[in-house]
Amino acid sequence: MDRFIDSIEWIAAFFVGIVALNTFLAVFMRKFFSITIPDYYNFGQFLLGILIFWGIAATSYRGTHITVDLVWANASPKYQRWIDVFATLVLLFVVTVQTYTLFDKVADTRASHIVTMDLQVPVWPFFLVSWIGDVSAVLLIAIRTYRLIFHPDLMHDPKIKTVE
Repeated sequence: MDRFIDSIEWIAAFFVGIVALNTFLAVFMRKFFSITIPDYYNFGQFLLGILIFWGIAATSYRGTHITVDLVWANASPKYQRWIDVFATLVLLFVVTVQTYTLFDKVADTRASHIVTMDLQVPVWPFFLVSWIGDVSAVLLIAIRTYRLIFHPDLMHDPKIKTVE
């Protein structure tokens, strides 16, 4: 299971690199050669969307995203676990609904035959890759929920120090 989780994190990291490369090449080519890469802006938007959904998948399992929770930080470990389980169940519900609605967007975009302006590249595959990232987020949140409830010793959450 940890290999699956790590692979999703590597996919998210790959898309960070792709977005950075797209931006760098567009700026470099425009600045030094006065050449604009066709559809670079559209590709940048779509890749950023993909990055966001895969990033949600990567951060939702580890719980290493930025959080500010004074109640959790001052609760006993028993209540911290209850809060974690409740919060993860809410997150699971929200991301599941998001995944369902995003699939409708993928299907509608494919049926509409929407393409990019310059190269006429179909848009729906970008939406599909985003949706797969969202499905991965649902799977990882479900794994996190299961582990929080039945095997909390398998969780690798960072320890947060309370403010004194």
